[in-house]
Amino acid sequence: MIATKVTKLLDDQNVPYTLLPHSEPVFTVETAAAQRGVVKEEMVKSILLREKSGSRRYVMACVLGDARLDYKAVRAFLGGDWKRLTFARGEEIENVTGYVMGAVNPLCLPADVPVVFDVAIAQCQNVNISSGDPMAGIEMKPGDLIRLAGAQLVTIAEAQNR
Repeated sequence: MIATKVTKLLDDQNVPYTLLPHSEPVFTVETAAAQRGVVKEEMVKSILLREKSGSRRYVMACVLGDARLDYKAVRAFLGGDWKRLTFARGEEIENVTGYVMGAVNPLCLPADVPVVFDVAIAQCQNVNISSGDPMAGIEMKPGDLIRLAGAQLVTIAEAQNR
């Protein structure tokens, strides 16, 4: 049995979920979907972005597995004092989120990291995120994920993928 801070949060909040173990660690949406036996359209890609300037402000942006993130839409939602956004790097991701590459998800993040979900996530019947361990995923209802992540719903996926 895999136990992480994510599974503990879900258990503590009495949120129903299904743990989907992998036979090997996963690092891409395609591999994770195949290992879990789900479609990539239900996978939630959790992308930690940081301001390109030296301010070290971060935002967690989430889109469905078949979508591409629109950075400009995320920045526009955050407001004018946010500058250009770029991907956070491996060690930085672990330091900020507490998750290693392949296990990043939008739950149990520091309070100063805003979470922004693409509106399409709310339309799914189920969604899949990492459990916080690269050896398992979690399937759950999108409403529970949105609530527990404290996510704002905004159109942040590029239009051609809608």
